[in-house]
Amino acid sequence: MIPAIRQAYNAAFTHEKYQAFLKELQEAHPGQLDFRVAETPVFVPKDFTKKMLDACESIVDIIADPKFKELTKNAIPKNLYVPGENDHSHFIAFDFGICVNEKGEYEPQLIEMQGFPTLFAYEILLDDVFRHHYPVPPDFNCYLNGYTRASYLQLLKEIIIGRHAPENVILLEIFPRKQKTRIDFYCTEDYVGIKMVCLTELIKEGRNLYYMNGNRKTRVERIYNRIIFDDLQQQSLEVQEKGKLLFEDLAVEWAPHPHWFYRISKYTLPLIRHPYVPPTFYLNEVKQMPADLENYVLKPLFSFAGQGVVIDVTQADIDKVKDPGNWIIQRKVKYADAIQTPDVPAKAEIRVFYFWKDGAARPVGVNNLCRLSKGKMIGVRYNKDKEWVGGNFCYFEKLS
Repeated sequence: MIPAIRQAYNAAFTHEKYQAFLKELQEAHPGQLDFRVAETPVFVPKDFTKKMLDACESIVDIIADPKFKELTKNAIPKNLYVPGENDHSHFIAFDFGICVNEKGEYEPQLIEMQGFPTLFAYEILLDDVFRHHYPVPPDFNCYLNGYTRASYLQLLKEIIIGRHAPENVILLEIFPRKQKTRIDFYCTEDYVGIKMVCLTELIKEGRNLYYMNGNRKTRVERIYNRIIFDDLQQQSLEVQEKGKLLFEDLAVEWAPHPHWFYRISKYTLPLIRHPYVPPTFYLNEVKQMPADLENYVLKPLFSFAGQGVVIDVTQADIDKVKDPGNWIIQRKVKYADAIQTPDVPAKAEIRVFYFWKDGAARPVGVNNLCRLSKGKMIGVRYNKDKEWVGGNFCYFEKLS
């Protein structure tokens, strides 16, 4: 995206240097890095960053409005109601495609957003290791809004741990040591100082939860929630039965509460009107289908990792939908071939992290990750046997 920096990076790139970078990254937690790391970060010019943050702030205006809960009251599946919802999500992730408009200019387009955590701790490690092996251009940083490694980590700790002792806070997931993103869980243990705990390991006594911290039964007072409840419904009956305890009135705090996964999601997209947010509609509210359906994407509201998405929509696809209230139709965007690589250019998505501390009026943009793709969709499953694809992060040009 910044030709001089891209040309210099590509010219200096060697396979040996990349392997040395990967080796150090993997040595932090051997065997736990279970996805492809792209050969390059994305260097983002400040005008593009400003456009992304402008879109984010416009969406935050909607989310921070006291009426937002009423607007999204139908977002939460009735069978997934969890007591103890708080006033706001502690985390929001905004996914932007690097796209090209009709004038041939780069612009961000919001693809999805989620009121849910992502690889917050792993990205600290990734930046640290990258800097050991590659020069970073002056006035470029992965952190946003003046945040540094230290202040970012401090805010992450404050939000996850709250007013509790670290031993009374857990990262909760279903079989965390088997998840593809487990490298982030290990990094969270390192940087934040809390333990990862499997749902099946929880002990319930009355309204209280406990876990075994070594040989010591320890009270759980706050949950850093990494469980996607859609995933819970796909588990064995035994695990689903154990998961029922999460729907009880427990003496715990959530960060974030599970409801925010649904409130801030694809469900919210039709509420937004912004130049960098593609027009999106609830399928059941569309009175007349667009004549150019091929220029739209059909997405289920409740799914993850791109499952169920229909890229080249036809009327037959629309007719197959049995529950149109649970689907959206979104104007297709044109991803730019923005990242020059040794063979063909790569497309990219940027995920901007927003953190919302208790007591703050609004969340703040703090960090990011990016994903490079040469396939039809962004994601590991669509980029097998390709190079210069996978997960990485952005260095943003300083705004002032």
